[in-house]
Amino acid sequence: MAAVPAGVMLLLGLWGLDRGTMWRDEGATFQVARRSLPEIGHLLGSIDAVHGLYYLLMHPVLALRADETALRLPSVAAAAATAALVAVIGSRLARPRVGLWAGLLYAVTPFVSHYAQEGRSYALVAAGAALATWLLIRAAENDSPYGRWAAYAAVVAVTALLHEFAVLLLAAHAVTLLASRVPWRVLGRWGCAAAGVCVVLAPLVVVSRRQGEQVSWIRTPGYEQAEALLYAFAGPGEAVVTVTVLLAVVALLVPLPRTERLGLNAVALPLAVVPPVLLYAASQRQPLFLDRYLLFSLAGVPLLAAAGAERLLGFLPWRRVVTAAGVTAVAVAFVTQLPFHERERLPAGRGDELARVAAVVGRVAQHGDAVLFLPLHERRTALAYPRDFSGLRDLTLGQSPAASGTLFGEEVGAEELAARMRRLPARQRVWVVADTTTVGTPWFRAQRAEAAKVRVLRDGGWREESVVFVRGGAVSLYVRR
Repeated sequence: MAAVPAGVMLLLGLWGLDRGTMWRDEGATFQVARRSLPEIGHLLGSIDAVHGLYYLLMHPVLALRADETALRLPSVAAAAATAALVAVIGSRLARPRVGLWAGLLYAVTPFVSHYAQEGRSYALVAAGAALATWLLIRAAENDSPYGRWAAYAAVVAVTALLHEFAVLLLAAHAVTLLASRVPWRVLGRWGCAAAGVCVVLAPLVVVSRRQGEQVSWIRTPGYEQAEALLYAFAGPGEAVVTVTVLLAVVALLVPLPRTERLGLNAVALPLAVVPPVLLYAASQRQPLFLDRYLLFSLAGVPLLAAAGAERLLGFLPWRRVVTAAGVTAVAVAFVTQLPFHERERLPAGRGDELARVAAVVGRVAQHGDAVLFLPLHERRTALAYPRDFSGLRDLTLGQSPAASGTLFGEEVGAEELAARMRRLPARQRVWVVADTTTVGTPWFRAQRAEAAKVRVLRDGGWREESVVFVRGGAVSLYVRR
């Protein structure tokens, strides 16, 4: 049964995998994971420590083949594994067709497809959480050997090192064990495993707290963010959300009989609810609430929906017909939400299109031209697509990203930039690559270094002669008056 959801997820993950462009977060993975191991270690001391293990895992992958397809394939494989694990959990806690329905529902959820096709760690974190939940079910059996608890602790630790908010999985599992009224010896063994995870994770927590500035842009969540997470987990189509929620309510009101020490509801409901609630509450003081940080919790929703469907259809005597009816319902949900899946596979499905900006530069710039990035982070375009910037002189770069241990490099000050521009030939062309979502905003005006670059252009007698706009960016030609 597990092979079917895994196969469906694999097909959906491979469909349109190469969108022809990376977005900014994928660009960070692409350029950091291709650095040497000492250079990656240098970077993690100052920024992005929370993604450090993921960068290390992607290092050998991109060493074999450095392109967008290879960048995303690990996420596709992880999503397929998660769909299979959801099916296995449902089969063990209920019956095989419940697992089949839950695994398929997980696979056809657009939110899952989104991160199955993204070169970031979230799909791998979801796979680790599903595996840890499966190991918890097995370890909670009577007199389970300590080896099972050690395996559980190891998987949770690796999952949390991939992204530290996955440690909230421990809270969900604690609620599962308490709700299931397991013996104290089981709670004690789980407590030892959880303590070991926290010890392993503690250094990452300390380092990442010092790097908190990189998530300072996240806003305090409200009702809109909570509603959006519900639609991401259970939809996002209105009809699909309604049916999924109703089925989950049925599962909770009329629970399936236990087949294991841990009941399906006791596993699925805390997994779906506890991590989001805890992160939402914590974010009222320090905003950290993003839906992608909680992808690992989604697996609880299809398990509840499948259990509700079993309660409604399970009394029918025709087993194969009932199984086929459930599969048909999932297929209808997929067709209903097909526009959402198609949108995810468009180049603009992630918010910005680095390849389009780079392609403009490659088309209009000539060897020997100069380039200036506004703001600093727009250098990500050149780092993701260096071929389009070949032969161009970076006017503001003082030290490369790898050498400086940063994502985008260190830039020279205004005086050095002005001196460099004064030394340019009279007919020198300068291309300004700008992020139109930030240039001109209050944030941009508050950045003294960025304002200084604009001032040097203006005071040095440079004028904008032409500009090409693309989604999220602009490429402008500047010449000396």
